[in-house]
Amino acid sequence: MLLKKNIKAGKLNFLVTVLIIFITNNVLADILPKNETTAELSVLDKVSSKNSNVKIKVGEEFFFQNLSIKVLKCYNSEFDDDPEVIAYMQVKDTTMNNNNKVFVFNDWTFASSPSIRPFDHPVYDVWLKKCYS
Repeated sequence: MLLKKNIKAGKLNFLVTVLIIFITNNVLADILPKNETTAELSVLDKVSSKNSNVKIKVGEEFFFQNLSIKVLKCYNSEFDDDPEVIAYMQVKDTTMNNNNKVFVFNDWTFASSPSIRPFDHPVYDVWLKKCYS
């Protein structure tokens, strides 16, 4: 008889634990921003004045001419009428052999305000356009 009481108590504890985990996950999913899987960038070649739109999978390295671009995180915020698109990007110039400066750009970038964290390169400009799944 004692064994059956322990099994019933164990089942009840298990169900309560699962319910708490389920509720916590739903609350956190609404609070935390969703990490998108694809980032769309606009790359301007200042020499030829050619603008190219590129789509990059988050976490994968993309080569554009002399640049190696890697987007590590990409988010769409859910604020009011004007959502903000932000991404964490790392850009290397493959022609530079300067070991002291590995990245040309290694920071967060904002689609609505690219001048907050400017991408400074003599030949190319890179802007974040949007993130999506």
